[in-house]
Amino acid sequence: MALAHYYRILGLRTGASFGDVKLAYRNLARLYHPDINPGDQLAKEKFIQVTQAYQALVNALPVEAVAAQRKATPSQATKAPAQTTPSAAASRPSVPATPPPAKEVEFTVSPTPGGSAADQQLKVNSFKQLRELFKGQRFPRAVALVEGLVQRFPEDPEIRQWHAITYYRWGHDLLNHGNLQKAEACLKKARRVDPQNRSLRQALHHDFQRLEQLRQHPVAQAQ
Repeated sequence: MALAHYYRILGLRTGASFGDVKLAYRNLARLYHPDINPGDQLAKEKFIQVTQAYQALVNALPVEAVAAQRKATPSQATKAPAQTTPSAAASRPSVPATPPPAKEVEFTVSPTPGGSAADQQLKVNSFKQLRELFKGQRFPRAVALVEGLVQRFPEDPEIRQWHAITYYRWGHDLLNHGNLQKAEACLKKARRVDPQNRSLRQALHHDFQRLEQLRQHPVAQAQ
């Protein structure tokens, strides 16, 4: 399969650096991880897709580029006191055959642009809280949390991604429960917030198709 396809899965332009590939994978993996989305088959499939895309791109990148980024990782991690990179993950460029445990993906929140140590700690704590809200399917509370983060960090692209995916996750849940009107509003909001995220666009396209099918066949929805 063409490498451009794997870049698209991660929401990146073809030829993005290893650092961009790694960050995009970690952002998507922790949001689609099965431990955070119990029983959500779509999230499981997305997790598998982004993992496979990361593996393919890392294997295709020049060894020198991967090694240079690995050397830079420890110094970057010191900027955020709450970040810790597991030594096992740092010693190999490829993704393990089995999905990484939930605790491994906690340590990948990148520093907010121009933020202080206090800002970064707030971001880390907010992300942990967001994950717990996702686990409990408390989506209105998750939206309120991420809306506050957007106000605090308007220039942070990672927060924008969280913002869009939170609305997507809420819309997906509403769709599962048959609340089609509110689901559509949430899915449209997700699309407006992060229109350049190709991976998210694919997930939204799937849900919009499902939304239309449910409207055309309400009997199937009731079943």
